[in-house]
Amino acid sequence: MPYTNEPFLRSAAAEAAQQLFAAAEAEAGLRLQSLSTYRSYNTQVRVYNDIVANRGQDYANRRSAQPGHSEHQTGLSIDIGSIPASCAFDPCFGDTAHGRWLADNAWRFGFHLRYPEGGTPVTGYDYEPWHFRYVGLELAAELHETGIPTLEEFFGLPPAPDYGN
Repeated sequence: MPYTNEPFLRSAAAEAAQQLFAAAEAEAGLRLQSLSTYRSYNTQVRVYNDIVANRGQDYANRRSAQPGHSEHQTGLSIDIGSIPASCAFDPCFGDTAHGRWLADNAWRFGFHLRYPEGGTPVTGYDYEPWHFRYVGLELAAELHETGIPTLEEFFGLPPAPDYGN
């Protein structure tokens, strides 16, 4: 699968991502690429601290998990972009053909759009139309069928914790 940073995912998520990428191209003529997958704790420290240094603590807390809290550390999450690149790591990705196709079809391969538009009060994170979490075929289908937008709401969990000081 095409990538910008070498992808490392758990085997079920990796197989599903390969199928997802192949379907996007076969069904819609859209080429996808993996932008980011597994991150070690130390990598997450660097990513998070870079955002804090460049954009501030509040922005960082809405756009990147603090080390030890990132879904990328599970090996089940993938940030997906388009080929050619357009709106990478930007909310405008959701308005591209690639972003719309993913939002409509990723569930078929066991992926869930983890941080939906308008979900910040529940997830704690800004809209990230590129960030998908592998949850398996059964749960992804149930989330799609029920229309419940977040895992927190589906499982009856409280809103995401406040990672502020």
